[in-house]
Amino acid sequence: MTQEREPLLKQNGGAGNAAAGAKGSPAVLPSLARSVLKFLMWAVFLTWAAGIFFYPTAPVQAAFRKWADITSTEGLITGLTGTVFLFFSGPILLIAALAYVYIFAFAGDHVQKKKLRSLSFRLWTFPVLVDGPLGVVSAVEFIGIVLFIVYIVFSMTYYVVDSVSFISKAHLPPTTRSELLLALIGLRFGSVGLFCMIFLFLPVSRGSVLLRLIDIPFEHATRYHVWLGHLTMALFTLHGLCYVISWSLLGRLIEELIQWKEVGIANLAGVISLAAGLLMWVTSLHPVRKRFFELFFYTHQLYVVFVVFLVLHVGDFVFSISAGAVFLFMLDRFLRFWQSRTKVDIVSAACRPCGTVELVFSKPPSLRYNALSFIFVQVRELSFLQWHPFSVSSSPMDGRYHMSILIKVLGTWTDTLKRIITDVQEQKTRSDSDSDQSQTGRITASIEGPYGHESPYHLMYENLILVAGGIGISPFLAILSDIIHRVEQGMPCAPKNVLVLWSVKKTSELSLLLAVDAQSISSSVSDKLHLDIQAFVTQESDPPLEDGIVGDDQKSPGIFVKNGTAMSGLVGTGDNFWAAMYFAASTLGSVLAFVLVQLYYVKRYNVYAWWHLGLLLLLCMAAGIALPGGLVVLLWHLSEKRRMQDDRWDVDARAGTADAEQTTNAAGGADASAASLAALRTTRYGCRPKFHAEFAAFAERAGGAAADVGVLVCGPAGLQASVARECRSQNLRRGGAVFHFNSHSFDL
Repeated sequence: MTQEREPLLKQNGGAGNAAAGAKGSPAVLPSLARSVLKFLMWAVFLTWAAGIFFYPTAPVQAAFRKWADITSTEGLITGLTGTVFLFFSGPILLIAALAYVYIFAFAGDHVQKKKLRSLSFRLWTFPVLVDGPLGVVSAVEFIGIVLFIVYIVFSMTYYVVDSVSFISKAHLPPTTRSELLLALIGLRFGSVGLFCMIFLFLPVSRGSVLLRLIDIPFEHATRYHVWLGHLTMALFTLHGLCYVISWSLLGRLIEELIQWKEVGIANLAGVISLAAGLLMWVTSLHPVRKRFFELFFYTHQLYVVFVVFLVLHVGDFVFSISAGAVFLFMLDRFLRFWQSRTKVDIVSAACRPCGTVELVFSKPPSLRYNALSFIFVQVRELSFLQWHPFSVSSSPMDGRYHMSILIKVLGTWTDTLKRIITDVQEQKTRSDSDSDQSQTGRITASIEGPYGHESPYHLMYENLILVAGGIGISPFLAILSDIIHRVEQGMPCAPKNVLVLWSVKKTSELSLLLAVDAQSISSSVSDKLHLDIQAFVTQESDPPLEDGIVGDDQKSPGIFVKNGTAMSGLVGTGDNFWAAMYFAASTLGSVLAFVLVQLYYVKRYNVYAWWHLGLLLLLCMAAGIALPGGLVVLLWHLSEKRRMQDDRWDVDARAGTADAEQTTNAAGGADASAASLAALRTTRYGCRPKFHAEFAAFAERAGGAAADVGVLVCGPAGLQASVARECRSQNLRRGGAVFHFNSHSFDL
């Protein structure tokens, strides 16, 4: 994530504004440009969505066929494939292109406080459903779910009625009618499934510009992928079952299953694709995923088989329906591949006495993130394929050269990681000699990210409630550190009252609070920030004898592992200019590759097999990303490398800088009136927080019904549901209050 360029159009201030003599132009021009871009994106999206929704109807299909006949015969070199791509996938790419322009032009245009009470913000943040199989669902999510259900019911009802009407007009035997009806219904299930697949791949593009545009972080968008995955696979399964039953009634099941037509649908490819999809679907079900996570993870890599054989199954022009979404996913995956090749230096790898592992990674000074970010970590000694997400526990203001995460030992992967670190620590304790060289390569880490919200929502509310369960305190440590540093340095920071409600099982976990770099609050900070930390120890009824020294908990001596360099900034949420160039080069390269293939291969050699043409389309998409897109990524990498050379620092400098930063933070509160975060903690034993009383009391202290209270929660699903339920109740009683919800967050 390289250093951001200045936005092209600033909303406030600047020398350019002062010099502009035209009255009103400094404020009107950026606002007008932003409004025009938003209008264009909304117009394209609504037109595209309406086209998909009403596509089953006769008027829309007639208009599409007429347009397809004109463009395929007179206009496009790519024929019907190009027409279908323009109609269904083109709008997605156009919105993405406009989104890059919007984000690049208005890089600093974050959500303003006045928007916290807007209707659109309320819909995103108000939890409608709390108890149910889908977890906590906001108003916008609920509307989206309803629209998808209406679309599925409307489409299939229209198709079934139309198919029955068509068959009733034909003079066919009853058995033949049943078989034909099953085949037609199966065909419609497949086509609706392809439309749902458009949305299936968009949420799993971690650095997607579309997710950044609407400010949905990846960990939240993953839920949408899960919901859409269940829906899409259910439709594809019904699609396959209808054909299997129809072929069985005709007595040629095996013959049809192994058929691979040159012109038409390749059935065997569809069988392979469906088998891969079913295997992914079954292992992704919650009971299986919870008990056998590695099985779920490895079988999910079959998405490559699923997509490739789906393309071979349906051919080029049918696959063009969802090709745009797959293309955006391929863009993101290729960029993540480049970033993840970097072996990252580990400044510190240590185990705290409470059993939590702390990793501190080297990062370039230009890498930007906010306190709500998270990263994906791979340790090659444990697995070459597994990437695990962790919330960043350090504030971007804690240091220019490092970023830290806290890992709770919960499974095989984390347990093995802890064992590796503790073994090295024990060797280091037994040996008086410097063992850094022997430790080199013991942990080979790679990083993807950081990802997260575009806007730092925790900085927009004067009153903030942080609700955490166990290791869920990790992202809130970054938030607390960020707020304290900002108040201390006089930087923009809205929070004035912060309440932390933290539930843990054992007293030993309370020592995690010391992971905050800003471990003390000076009197100047405490005058501007009222911080209240309420800890609840649920499995202990009385404080242990050593409770008085819990605050002195120190992590074991850490190890340093030099793997190569600081983490890479090649990520879609990084430098907006290079990300936009990568998108443009890949898109134009793919289109050019497909046109050249049509002119000099397909037409010259009279290639007509559907599966062959579909494979060529997929290869052209990959070639456009790997060649021109890869060239841009290479230039991006070289640019970042030159910038990093300007800030190059050796191992001693890194350790010295980190120690100096921590010493400075500790010294900042060295005056007699300074208070440590541990001293601000009130611990209660044998109970859980009563959210109704805590929220109501905090809201009254914050200013009553007129106050905006932000509520962020990170913890188990039950904790999230309890907080959401109380937030909804408080909102309905108080009236006019605002919620914020992002899978871990709400507003009160």
